[in-house]
Order: sequence, then structure tokens, then C-alpha cells
Amino acid sequence: MSRYILAIDQGTTGTTVMVLDPKLSVVARSNREFPQVYPRPGWVEHDPEAIWTSTLSTIDETLKKAGIQGADLAGIGITNQRETTVLWRRRDDRPIHNAIVWQCRRTAPLCAELKENGLESLFRSKTGLVLDPYFSGTKIRWILDEVEGARQAATNGDLAFGTIDSFLTWRLSGGKSHVTDVSNASRTLLMDLETLSWDDELLDQLQVPRSLLPRICSSSEVYGHTSGVPNLPDGIPIAGIAGDQQAALFGQVCFSPGEAKCTFGTGAFLLMNTGARPVPSERGLLTTVAWRIGDEVSYALEGSAFIAGAAVQWLRDGLGIIRDASEIEALARSVNNSGGVVFVPALTGLGAPHWRAEARGIICGIDRGVTRAHLARAALEGIALQNADILSAMEADSGVKLSKLKVDGGAAANDLLVQYQADVLNVPIVRPKMLETTALGAGLLAGLATGMWSSRSEAADVWASERQFVPNMESSTREQELARWRDAVSRA
Repeated sequence: MSRYILAIDQGTTGTTVMVLDPKLSVVARSNREFPQVYPRPGWVEHDPEAIWTSTLSTIDETLKKAGIQGADLAGIGITNQRETTVLWRRRDDRPIHNAIVWQCRRTAPLCAELKENGLESLFRSKTGLVLDPYFSGTKIRWILDEVEGARQAATNGDLAFGTIDSFLTWRLSGGKSHVTDVSNASRTLLMDLETLSWDDELLDQLQVPRSLLPRICSSSEVYGHTSGVPNLPDGIPIAGIAGDQQAALFGQVCFSPGEAKCTFGTGAFLLMNTGARPVPSERGLLTTVAWRIGDEVSYALEGSAFIAGAAVQWLRDGLGIIRDASEIEALARSVNNSGGVVFVPALTGLGAPHWRAEARGIICGIDRGVTRAHLARAALEGIALQNADILSAMEADSGVKLSKLKVDGGAAANDLLVQYQADVLNVPIVRPKMLETTALGAGLLAGLATGMWSSRSEAADVWASERQFVPNMESSTREQELARWRDAVSRA
């Protein structure tokens, strides 16, 4: 009997693959980065072939580390950077343009035009989303309008659209499965939250032909089987799909309404499980599908900050004040505070709850005594302060006061960041033993579909925390910090 699950976590800066055993232990793990493409300011792209190559090489490396064969795999789960958009030719699988990444702001003028035409309420009511370049629908429209011959090819049924989960499933299945799950479909501006199906009125407004679109499936089922994949046998079930943030919510075993998590990745993403009905937001949050398993649907409220870990990368690559991202905590700890410096990391605009695509990063409060250590500390604090805005809106929309928040992602290993986050939120924070809960969630969804695990309660039984961070900031200090932050955001 096949004894392992392969979890593919295809992220913004790299691809991670894990092999999980029946106890949800990581048998082996590998990661491979790939290049980012910046054609002009505010534009972000990926080469889809680089994503596919990184996936293949990382699968191969992980299986070798684990000392197992592809035949030992019970199934494959996929989690992915969500709104990133790819269009490819059905006949030869070749992309017609680079993938347009979720961070890309090129469709801001189109979003503004749609708003001016009075369409924001239509999209908001049907999709739970705002009209922002973040989402896939306007990216599809841009490719169809700007790539020569694309619209005619789409009309003829020659092209396929997918978020990265769809693209990988198509490639893994040898072009036999063109699917997505409800969590990814809910991020396109094209799916109705109530019916969980593509909406003709929204398609018409964005001029997207239905023939482009994948079939919407649940988050845990067999979508197809591997076929013609290098170094993998044919016939392995592809059995779990969820967008990265929903997968992290699942991997954090936030199965009950009111439970919430924050993932510190390239951006920062807070999700709260709201149960079987979508909760509309009046404060700039997103209403989204968390997952569907069988006939059971769970929804979530989400607030996203576009820049979190990417701010540390910018300090490294753009300013050169650190050589490696791992140096940031020690540098920030070398000073007692930020010296009055506030860093708003709006390097690609402001997300929830502000939704200001035109906003740009700002560093204020600088005087002659400020050092690179103060900048480092201000950057970490800025990541956390963004989340304070989001959580405040989330509690107000849901009517739920959080008793704790679970965290994951690479930057959650930074004790200084997580403690400051607990302080400005005034909420205890729980950090799990396994920080890469996106891959864990994808693997768990695949294992449920293939019989590796019989129920979600098995996951809840083995989930374990590593540390709890208790707020210890004086309320007056917290209010001062938040007031300085709000002033800086107003100028970004």
C-alpha cells in the first residue's frame, strides 16, 4: 500500500515539496527558487516554464531525500500562490505570455474604469471581493486585450486559463485535467460565492469567454492522475487543491467558526473561519471560500497585506543593509526600539482594509541618529502594524473577539516580529511546531481524498504548538504605536 503524500507548495518566490507520512510528519523537504520578472515599475511576472521546471526538480530531489519511489505515493496535494494568472495553448501546453503575478498592479486603470462605471457593488455582492488589480479576472482581460491573437484564440476554444494550481494539474495529468478548486476560483472575480459556479454576468463585464475556464471542484477529491511526468509513474492521484492561505488555515486545523491564522510569507494573510455562510464585510475585508469537502462548504473573512517577508528581501536586495534575510532579527534586536521610525511597506500598494493601489512605501521619522538597525526594526514593526489594521476590521465584521491567533510561514520563526505582533494586537499568538502549514494543508486534503486519513479529527489530534507569545506592552504604549502608524499610512 502506498504510504506517503506528496505536497507541492508553489509560492511566489519558489517551490517547496514535502513528503508526509501518515502521522503528518515531514519525511523530506526541498525548495527551489525561481526568478522574478519586473518588466516595469509595479508590474510583476513569472515564467510559467520556470515554475514547472522548479516543480519537477523539487519533486525529484524530495523523493531522493526521502528514499522512496513515486509508486510509494498515495496522492499529490497542491497549494499555490492564488491569483497569479496563466493562459496557455491547449494543443501544446505552451503559455502565451508570462504569468501575471498577484502582486502586479498593471490592471489598476481597468479597475478604476470598472468602478467609474458603477460595477464595484456588483462584483462585491457576487464575489466577496473588491475591484483591485490583485485578482485574476482583470489579469485575464489584460492578456486577452494585449497579446496579439489571444482573444480570437480564446473565442475559438484554443486557450486555457488557470491559476497556478490549474496549470500544475494540467501539466501533471498530461493535459487531461483542466480544473481548479473553489478556494482558488473564489479569487478570480468570476465565481459567485453562493452558487460556487462561474457567473455569466461577471464574465460579460470582464469580457472573459467561458471556454477559457477550468471546471470548479471541491478541495479534496481525485481530479486526475499523473501522466507522462518525468521521474514519476503514471497513475498517481492528484487529490487535493487549495489556495495557499486557505491551505494554511486548514493546516492550522482552524476547522471551527471563529478560529483564525496569519501567514507570514511574501505578504501577510489573516483568515478567519466563518462557517457555512459567507459573511459580507463592511470594512474592506474579503469574503472568500475556505474549502469545500464533499457537500460541506466553509467560508472565511480575509485581510491581506501585499508586503511582509518581501520587505525583508527589499532591505537585503534593494538597500543592502543585510546580506541574508536571517540576519534581520539580530540586527533589529541590537536597538531597543525603532527610534521613532515608521516604515509602511506599501511597496506594491496597500491591501486590506485600505485598498489603495496607488499607495507606495514610506519611511518617516528619520533623524541623524537613525541607523540601519532602526530601519530593520521599523520594517518588522511595519509588517505587524499592517496586521493590526486587518484584525481590527475582522473582529468588527465578524462580531467575534479573537482569543488567540495562530501564525505560520517563514517569518513566523522571528521571535521579535511575533512578540511585537502579539503586543500590538493585544492577543496571544500560538506558533505551531511546523511553520509550513500551507504544504501541510494541501497534503492533508489529498490524504483525506485518498484514504490516508479518515477524518479531520486525526489532524487535530496530532497538531502541536511550539510556543505561545503573550502580550506584554502597556496599553498607552500600544496606542502611541498605533497612532504613529495611522499617521504614516495616511501619507503613503
